[in-house]
Formats: sequence, structure tokens, C-alpha cells
Amino acid sequence: MERPAGHAENADQIAYWNGPSGQRWADRHAAQEKLLGPIADVLIDRAKPKPGQRVLDVGCGSGATTLAFAKAVAPDGFALGLDVREPMLAQARALAPKGLPLDFVLADATVYPFEPASFDLLASRFGVMFFADPIASFANLRRALKPAGRLAFACWREPKENPWAMTPLMAVYKHVPKMPPVGPEEPGPFAFASEERVMRILKGAGFADVAMEPHNLSMDIAIGGGLEAAVDGSLQIGPASRALQGHPPETYEAAKASIREALAPFLKEQSVALQGAIWIVTAKAG
Repeated sequence: MERPAGHAENADQIAYWNGPSGQRWADRHAAQEKLLGPIADVLIDRAKPKPGQRVLDVGCGSGATTLAFAKAVAPDGFALGLDVREPMLAQARALAPKGLPLDFVLADATVYPFEPASFDLLASRFGVMFFADPIASFANLRRALKPAGRLAFACWREPKENPWAMTPLMAVYKHVPKMPPVGPEEPGPFAFASEERVMRILKGAGFADVAMEPHNLSMDIAIGGGLEAAVDGSLQIGPASRALQGHPPETYEAAKASIREALAPFLKEQSVALQGAIWIVTAKAG
């Protein structure tokens, strides 16, 4: 499997996302897109892409957001999806319809040699929280923006505000030791939960007029498939899945039963809806 040449400190993340865990995300891309699609809608509304503009979509995954941006800027604009995850980029290339102005590149945004001042908009849905050196990464991305360019991305707020992810994890912790805590400056899904930290990073990278809008939403982790679908999804990807890695089958089954018990009160018809909480972050290139 091809892996991008990247910043040395991003090597662990690149290895993780191109290993079995990354493949599981790729295998669930259709389900995840149903879950995260409403967040893409909010992001695109705030990003305000216009026909004729050039958009850089960082951490594009299987390309749904890149496709949406390409439709918004067509026919004369262009959208470039960038990611370190080869399994998901392979899907993005396969799923992209012909005729839209878009392309994909397997690359690490921290070090990729973008053409300076070549994009109007830098956007991301949950693709920028994994940089080992986020100031250097955003500085490199800012150089790719035109002087009047803009930034818009979505990131998770605090774990306690995201029970859609934490409820299954707390159920798993009845059976396995807690994972080592992630430091406040370390990469991870909740690395940009702190408003102070995001402001510090973006201003340190040269961005101006940084604004952070909190947005709450209901997330059906069953994706309309009922309680068992919600349980299975929690066991395939996300923090509960990571906590169970390496444990024996009997522990897995006990944890699965606890997840089912924890999620059952939220079942309504075929949905299992829990709260999600994100930031929509916007800024100007300078």
C-alpha cells in the first residue's frame, strides 16, 4: 500500500490510518457519510464556496466533502481533496463522478509543496486535529491560500459534550482498563476542543479574524438500522473500538452487552440518537 511522504512527527498517524483501523473506516464510509453528512452541510454553509473558486479540502477521506465543494464551485472552479489515508482516497477516486472539477492527492498537509497563493478556500471536516505540529501545518496551508483566502473547518468540542462517542466507551470501560489519557497538545479527535488552543494555533500560523461557532446536533449512531446497528458501529470504529483492541473474545462479548444496555434507552423506532457537539472555525489568511 502506498503511503505519503510526511513530516517525521506525523509518522504514527500516517501508519495508523493506513493500517487495519484505517481500512475499517474505509469499509464503513457509506454509513459514516450518513452519520456525518449533516455536519458537512453546516460546514459548507459557513464556508460559502462560490462558483469559480479553488477549494483545498484537507483530510477529505472518501471524498464526499470534496465532491460537494466541487459542485459548489463548478464549472470554472476546482476542488482538491488531500488525505494521508490511501484506502479512503482509493474510494474517493472510484466514487467521484466524471466531469466535475476535482482531484485527489495522497499527501501530508504539513509538508506538501502547495503552489503558493493558489486557493481561495481551505476547508476540512474533522481532518485537521491530527497534526503533531499544528502551527507548522497550518502555516504551510496558509501559504497555499490567496491573500484574501479564507479558512473554514469543523472539529469536535469536549468529549463530555459528545455522548454519541463517549457513551459506548464508558460501557466498555466496565470491562477493560482506561486508555492512557491524551495530552492537551497531542493529536487526536478531540485535540481542537479547546477554544484557547485553536485560537493560539491559528494566530501562530498567521491567520486573522479567527472565529469559533459552537454547533450542537443529534447524531443517530444506528443510522436508521436499530439498536444492533448502533452497537456494531460502536465496536467497529471510534473510541470504544480502540479501547477493546487486543482483548480476548469473552471480554469483547461482555463489553458488547454493556454497550447494548447503555444505548437501549436512546432507541426510538430504528434510531439511536445522542448529542454531538462541534466547533465551526473560520478565519482569514491574513
